[in-house]
Amino acid sequence: MYIILMAGGVGTRFWPMSRKTRPKQLLHIVGTKSMLRLTYERIATLVKPEQILVITNQDQKSQIVKQLPEVPAENIIAEPSGLNTAPCVALASAIVSARGNDREVMVVLPADHLVADAENFQRTIQIGAKYAAKNECLLTLGIHPRSPETGYGYIQMNRKIFEQEGKEFYHVKTFAEKPNLETAVLFLKSGDFLWNSGIFIWSVQSIIQAFQEHLPELGIDLIKIREAVGQANFDEVVNDVYSRTKSVSIDYGIMEVAKKVCVLKANFDWNDLGSWEAVYNISPADSHGNVVHSKVHVLINAKNNYFYSQKKLIAAVNIEGLIVVEMDDALLICKKEDSQEVKAVVDQLNRKGMSSYL
Repeated sequence: MYIILMAGGVGTRFWPMSRKTRPKQLLHIVGTKSMLRLTYERIATLVKPEQILVITNQDQKSQIVKQLPEVPAENIIAEPSGLNTAPCVALASAIVSARGNDREVMVVLPADHLVADAENFQRTIQIGAKYAAKNECLLTLGIHPRSPETGYGYIQMNRKIFEQEGKEFYHVKTFAEKPNLETAVLFLKSGDFLWNSGIFIWSVQSIIQAFQEHLPELGIDLIKIREAVGQANFDEVVNDVYSRTKSVSIDYGIMEVAKKVCVLKANFDWNDLGSWEAVYNISPADSHGNVVHSKVHVLINAKNNYFYSQKKLIAAVNIEGLIVVEMDDALLICKKEDSQEVKAVVDQLNRKGMSSYL
């Protein structure tokens, strides 16, 4: 089994703390370790270090090498450009295929999610991997929803096909994009929708076949990359492929259109920490519901806020439900319920050419 950590994102919803060279997965959002380090420690007991690949970008590679000294340097691969998750998965699949046989199982997961129950997570991955090794399917993990969350995509379950040690497998009926609150409530009431975790398990053979069928150009290029693995022209081939590859997610390009797609219903405590509000929700608050990360603060009639400042005194009077994040060169203020929209700030800074803030 190989484990693939996707660690190339920039975490735009965590601006201004998250930047291109200091993205979400490298931040100490929870505790004293980065999200990347927490993810690595969660999966490290499942395989040997040489069976872990980290797909990232040039801006982040050197920091990832420092944070994961156990992983062989040649297993930390920098993409020439960020083209969403499908090219990332294709690149990893080509490398794993070149190193072993195509019956090898791959576990693909983001490097910046939070999982509280590591033991349950590990057991779920092991059971899923055994199933994927014996069945030609593309398996994804769906999380039993705790609330009508509008920041997650959803997976609708169909017929139950297998069960082992209390872990249930279902055919997937459909994938749903991030819903509005009314739709999310209906999803929960139906009882057949799960949160889409973005965690995948499949054999190399199954995913290569899926690329060849549903993203045929990338499927052909995947084989070219596989033939170049370990050769002097590897970087040249990868650069050439990425220069003409379109940006597409693995969900849209493969999972939503493939026929043999299954979901393993998972019940470990999971959070993709997709916004500042999500961080607020998991953080210990004071008696007035405030989460404060600062050395000195004075709060007067302030309720249910998130405050972050490393250097300055925070003073707040008569405010409620805000996110306030202060960095050396930028200050973010928004309502908690609008924290998903922080990405729009980053988009506007990009359009205005204000790259020094990115």
